[in-house]
Amino acid sequence: MEAKLYVGNLSYTTGEDELRTLFAQAGTVVSVAVIKDRDTGSSKGFGFVEMTSQVDAQKAITMFNAYKMGERSLTVNMAKPREDRSSRGGGSNNRYRGF
Repeated sequence: MEAKLYVGNLSYTTGEDELRTLFAQAGTVVSVAVIKDRDTGSSKGFGFVEMTSQVDAQKAITMFNAYKMGERSLTVNMAKPREDRSSRGGGSNNRYRGF
């Protein structure tokens, strides 16, 4: 069963290939995504790495949580499920609900 990892505190210059190479030391990497700002295209300083198994994911956490990459210490843990943004409420379009 595949496992998705959150990788935080990335340098803004870290690319997906660099992350893939690093995490491949812990096991087989399925996918890598560095999250970018939709307007500027610049990295937001975090990303996700998907490993082929829970065992590989745990090994990656052990190897790379607090790992010094450049001048930053990485934060690596299991990714939380994505929250449903449609149920958040608030926002200008939801101001008047007929109460």
